[in-house]
Amino acid sequence: MDAQPGWEALMSRADRFNATAFSQWVNGPSGRAFRLAAGVAWLCFAWVARDHWWGIAAGAWGLFPLTAGLFDICWISASLGGPLQGRTIRAGQAAMRSRPAARTS
Repeated sequence: MDAQPGWEALMSRADRFNATAFSQWVNGPSGRAFRLAAGVAWLCFAWVARDHWWGIAAGAWGLFPLTAGLFDICWISASLGGPLQGRTIRAGQAAMRSRPAARTS
């Protein structure tokens, strides 16, 4: 007897990531504020260490959370093949929450 795969098995990696509590937090208002603060912190560190190679690397790294917070985008979802815009991710999360639970019988 072959088992029918559940809808979880048919989800893409991006959909599975966007269904997690971490994705819900990071794409919400508090996660966006955290990404902005983290980006600013990395850029401040880069400014202090600008004479070293790791200061330049920190500045490049700091652009990811800064742009994610400023423009409401999720680089992780995009790298997994999912939507880039936080608004699109939140809409998908809301649709997933409103979906009825699958039967296990």
